[in-house]
Amino acid sequence: MSRCSMALLAGLTALAAAPAAAQEKPGFKDTPILPGGSWHVHDSDRPAPAVVVPAAQPGGAPSDAIVLFDGRSLDAWRAERKPWPVANGVLTVPSRASSGGENALITKQSFGDVQLHLEFRSPNPPTKSSQDRGNSGIWFMQRYEIQILDGYQNPTYADGTVGAVYGWKPPLANVSRKPGEWQSYDIVFERPRFAADGKLVRPAYITAFLNGVLVQNHQAMLGTTIWRNVAQYQAHPDAAPIQLQDHDSPVSFRNIWVRPLPEAAIAQDLPGEAK
Repeated sequence: MSRCSMALLAGLTALAAAPAAAQEKPGFKDTPILPGGSWHVHDSDRPAPAVVVPAAQPGGAPSDAIVLFDGRSLDAWRAERKPWPVANGVLTVPSRASSGGENALITKQSFGDVQLHLEFRSPNPPTKSSQDRGNSGIWFMQRYEIQILDGYQNPTYADGTVGAVYGWKPPLANVSRKPGEWQSYDIVFERPRFAADGKLVRPAYITAFLNGVLVQNHQAMLGTTIWRNVAQYQAHPDAAPIQLQDHDSPVSFRNIWVRPLPEAAIAQDLPGEAK
């Protein structure tokens, strides 16, 4: 190789190694417009996502979460009758005898679209069977239930086992841990939408992971959960409390947090797509 060629090659190598000048607003304005007509592909003016700091450990609350139970305080909740006991960082459903009857735990704050993380533990050893074994439930907006149950080697009806949209859709898999072991739910709940006249425009949807496994995949819900009947919708406000069910079983809970979701988080049809 000639000296001239070697010098040219060295120059090109040095140029390639030099860092590119950072763009003040990286992106493009000469690309096609995306469906909906708001932004170019890779639009430099499109707003960047908000920065959220994740928890140091898996399952922990991120920086924008509302912590509902951290193992210490029940300030975020009210009980229908008597406060649920807290001991050793764990919240447990009290006995009906001590409470004087059914005693749900209800958030003081109201929510619509949310991401929820919750950990629960069924009593061990189990003393009952089917629906009376480790039964509780998460009721979004105090209406729409995803089931909590001891599902480990515990036969029951499919739309009533743990991970089910109660009375409607069985879970995609039974991934129950043994009684006494901690289990985790990670859930995205999309509230229903109603027109001004109360007519249902869009049903509620739920996506749920139980112990890290998908058990409900953007599943439409039939309406307000009801036992031994078909759920139906009735118009209600855009926000309502989350409720933990008292089903007369000493189910325990820990590490409960939610993230209220913006409208942009809700699944949307493509512009012009038939509904």
